[in-house]
Amino acid sequence: MPQVQQDTGPVERLARHDQAVVLGAATMVVVLSALYTVLGTGMDMTAAEMTRMAGPVGEPMQMGTGAPWTAGYAGLVFLMWWIMMIAMMTPSAAPVLLLFTAIKKAGARPAQAPLLSLLFLCGYLLAWGAFSAAATALQWGLETVGLSDGPMMSLSSRALAGALLLAAGAYQFTPCKHACLSHCRMPVHFLTAHNRTGLAGAVLMGAHHGAYCLGCCWALMLLLFAGGIMNLYWIAGIALYVLAEKHLARARPVVPATGILLMLAGGYLMATAF
Repeated sequence: MPQVQQDTGPVERLARHDQAVVLGAATMVVVLSALYTVLGTGMDMTAAEMTRMAGPVGEPMQMGTGAPWTAGYAGLVFLMWWIMMIAMMTPSAAPVLLLFTAIKKAGARPAQAPLLSLLFLCGYLLAWGAFSAAATALQWGLETVGLSDGPMMSLSSRALAGALLLAAGAYQFTPCKHACLSHCRMPVHFLTAHNRTGLAGAVLMGAHHGAYCLGCCWALMLLLFAGGIMNLYWIAGIALYVLAEKHLARARPVVPATGILLMLAGGYLMATAF
């Protein structure tokens, strides 16, 4: 007896390719965020122009004061930080995102897997939104007291840049760094230990994972203050390093090695600052 093929709607067809949908959506988010970052939308100069004009660490080009800090400008800087974090951190979240999709696909409501995964990603990015708000406040404070070059968005003090590198290097050896990095490297353990159900549960799980990621990488992200917040070389370099640190099995010795190099560079800048 011939089998009758049942027609399926667009939702059912998309559900069959849930991982492709989620990965495609995440890729689009990264591409659009990267374009926004490179073009420097709303800023006085594009990131490409700032990258060409940036000087050595701790020695930014002096070009006068930046834009006055108003509520609107602060919102624009926050948006710049958050979109930059989205472009930098979403690739490193892809493995846990796809694993979460596969788990939900095998659950009681497989058709909801793509939606739940995108909500998980939203929760993850909300954690980096909190970091972006803190970074915006820090940038505002540094510019207010004259420790940051407004137009280039980098530290104007060689000694302060050295201290930042020294602190970021030291953080590589802390228990907090290794605990958070361990959660990022073992997505199966995280998803098993912190499983939640429902739409709100997906957002909370994403935010929880984002908090671990934030605990792992916040000090590295603050290095943008030393190299120039819109310096594309520093943006790409830190993003690639974070991706390798989390997901390459042979990258484990890189963590302490990076800490040592950062501390040496920071010590050199501080020693030669005066």
